Amino acid sequence: MAIEPWPRRADGEWLIAARPLSQVVAEVGGTPCYLHDRARIDARIDLLRQSLPNGIRIHYAMKANPMPALVCHMASRVDGIDVASAGEMRVALDSGMRADAISFAGPGKSEAELAQAVAAGILINIESFRELALLARASDTLGIAARVAVRVNLPFELRASGMKMSGGARPFGVDAERVPELLRQIGERQLGFEGFHLFAGSQNLHAEAIIEAQSRSFDLVTGWLDQCPSSPRILNLGGGFGIPYSAHDKRLELAPVADQLAVLADRCRRELPGAHLALELGRYLVGEAGIYVARVIDRKTSRGEVFLVVDGGMHHHLAASGNFGQVIRRNYPVALNRRTGMRETVSVVGPLCTPLDLLADRVEMDEAEPGDLFVVFQSGAYGRSASPREFLSHPDVIEALV
Repeated sequence: MAIEPWPRRADGEWLIAARPLSQVVAEVGGTPCYLHDRARIDARIDLLRQSLPNGIRIHYAMKANPMPALVCHMASRVDGIDVASAGEMRVALDSGMRADAISFAGPGKSEAELAQAVAAGILINIESFRELALLARASDTLGIAARVAVRVNLPFELRASGMKMSGGARPFGVDAERVPELLRQIGERQLGFEGFHLFAGSQNLHAEAIIEAQSRSFDLVTGWLDQCPSSPRILNLGGGFGIPYSAHDKRLELAPVADQLAVLADRCRRELPGAHLALELGRYLVGEAGIYVARVIDRKTSRGEVFLVVDGGMHHHLAASGNFGQVIRRNYPVALNRRTGMRETVSVVGPLCTPLDLLADRVEMDEAEPGDLFVVFQSGAYGRSASPREFLSHPDVIEALV
């Protein structure tokens, strides 16, 4: 299977942080809850450190999971944090990560957010000519030259990507054909130019597609070197590394990506002396280290089909319901927290008054009863913060790092 197994006792009780799940659930205050296993996060970061060539910096894309405790842990393990709002910026600054290792991206930055980032000394990825003017104004007001990089709307897509962020008309970044003009204006306004942000797409399981996007991005930058206000110091090649969500997904092969990054790192040393390469990863670092746990509160049969009603749902885990970026709905991997010796096909729904509140559609599981714990795996990214928690005014979800 492509999904990495979690440890389990003989009676079927899942283990998290080497402890029985039911014990951890009781410890954090009950269900519904998200539980994130720091040891699994550390193992993924260690794998990257061992696999990638020396000099490749690993950044955490905080939008994947902005839970403050998790961000504080990541700050001690990664080389930088990438944020997408003033709120995330404050969490990143509180985490202990150096301000000069934090970068800020997003197509709708407000004037106040930009001024805050300039004051904090954060690297700002410019995404429009409007932002350039506002940054010049903030720099003059504060007496600090804004640290900037150019986010590029690349002239190609990341093939087979779950979510495309470049190619064609996009709200993200500056179109590649207008980058020379932007570079000229950055120099004229005497902003602190530091490099490029090159994010082609996300959730990709195809090494060859990631390799192609990274290589083409690097080539694009080398064509602009004589137009840069100063020598680039960072090339953020984005992320795109996907994780499997079903046994049918083929896990991303890291080795060929690492081999090509070694080639690019060597080119960087020769063609861009003083610059470094960075990967901006979110889901790949934390997605497989988190689970969502809800408790079965009712079991009902309707015209021959069994439904388990749980105390959580799409208002906590929009992605598992299929309403966050899925074109064709697919079940996340799910299970009960015990083995019953009997299997059945059931659908698992939440308490909301909408047919969209579906966490598992006709899945085979151990036979369940009210009181059982229901687990959704691969839930460490785009969970609580990406869900409509106020919808229908049900209680919020607990979140803990264990």
